[in-house]
Amino acid sequence: MTDEVENKPALPEGWLAVDALDMDAQGVARRPDGKVVFIDGALPFELVSANVHRKKNNWEQGSLTQIHKESSQRVRPRCPHFGLHEGACGGCKMQHLHEGAQVAIKQRVLEDNLWHLGKVKADTVLRPIEGPTWGYRWRARFSVRHVRKKGAVLVGFHERKSRYVADIKECHVVPANVSDLLLPLRALIGSMDAIETCPQIELACGDDVIALVLRHLEPLSEGDLSKLRAFASAHPGVQWWLQPKGPDTVKLLDDDGPQLSYALPEFGITMPFRPTDFTQVNPHINRVLVSRALRLLDVQRSERVIDWFCGLGNFTLPLATRAGEVLGIEGSESLVARSRENYAKNAASRTGPALAPTTFAARNLFEITPEQLVKDGRAQRWLVDPPREGAFALTKALVDLHQQPGLRGDWEPPQRIVYVSCNPATLARDAGLLVHQAGYRCTFAGVVNMFPHTAHVESIAVFDLGS
Repeated sequence: MTDEVENKPALPEGWLAVDALDMDAQGVARRPDGKVVFIDGALPFELVSANVHRKKNNWEQGSLTQIHKESSQRVRPRCPHFGLHEGACGGCKMQHLHEGAQVAIKQRVLEDNLWHLGKVKADTVLRPIEGPTWGYRWRARFSVRHVRKKGAVLVGFHERKSRYVADIKECHVVPANVSDLLLPLRALIGSMDAIETCPQIELACGDDVIALVLRHLEPLSEGDLSKLRAFASAHPGVQWWLQPKGPDTVKLLDDDGPQLSYALPEFGITMPFRPTDFTQVNPHINRVLVSRALRLLDVQRSERVIDWFCGLGNFTLPLATRAGEVLGIEGSESLVARSRENYAKNAASRTGPALAPTTFAARNLFEITPEQLVKDGRAQRWLVDPPREGAFALTKALVDLHQQPGLRGDWEPPQRIVYVSCNPATLARDAGLLVHQAGYRCTFAGVVNMFPHTAHVESIAVFDLGS
């Protein structure tokens, strides 16, 4: 290895050879002395020059200034607002990289995290879950700013590495009919009395509704409410919600029109939701993800399954079409009540086989104990879908029961766990505990390209008990 490095031809002064991409979609290069340089805008296998704007003892950070040898995977960005220039939109980070290469890099990030952080290697690497790469984003949070110097209202994402709102007129990752609303929304806010006190518009698309949640810091005038209603009338499918304070204060402007929901047709399930609820950003990928998760879980009609971090029932309700019994567990009583309501609505409206008996419970899932696991009872299968923090407490409780059989009584651990992750680092940490301390092996793992053109890595992994 040393001979290979020594025999490499020296690069011209100031040139850098990029050999990887990090979690923030920055190119990673090394100076001759081994110091790491992170380069915004650079891609693997490129020779570049960079303007370094931050220096530490072991690393530097800079922006691409010139490409001397271009990657074969570099492409022309579709969006005119993407780039490294001042004012560029920060909503995407990887439009300059071929879509297939984006997925390959995310798969490498997953495998590297599993190995370096958890010392785990999956028996089988799953084929990536992919789907539409444009118009896929059915959820977004647009910042709103009245910029007096420009004499205009801006509606969009923040600029790259900036608190300023990007001056965008189109967006290719949201549905086309939503992109078409950006300029009309700017005109609307610019005409309102509340031009200075509406900092945000949150987007949540359902199958039949475009919900726009207007965050307003002061009560809206009757004139402004009339303008919102006129905007909705002029743009079919738009539904205004008002949010005066926190997410729990959101309220529909007018109590008419279709309910916000999305369907999981394979399972005959319809999921009602509120626009500030957590639901998957990409409904196309979510349908495939739910289907694959249930196939991998391989639950039988005779089996009980627990869905940890169940949310509104995105996995729980489909599981009820396959299992003998389901328990959905979430962190708040209010969310559990909503899950029960969704289950009841679907159970009442089904035309096919009845849903399996399903219960929901509230737990602090970040303080779960071995005793609580035993109390919740045996289940042959687990579905785990935690937030970015992962499922450390749950995993550690399972480890404790494995290592201290006296705590278990007649309780038995699940034979299979399907773990859906939005953070490869915490997945790797939990995988290390499951494999090295709880008696499981990682049989499958693969990426889910939920957020094309961003560096966000979603993934799915399967853990089977025994060797």
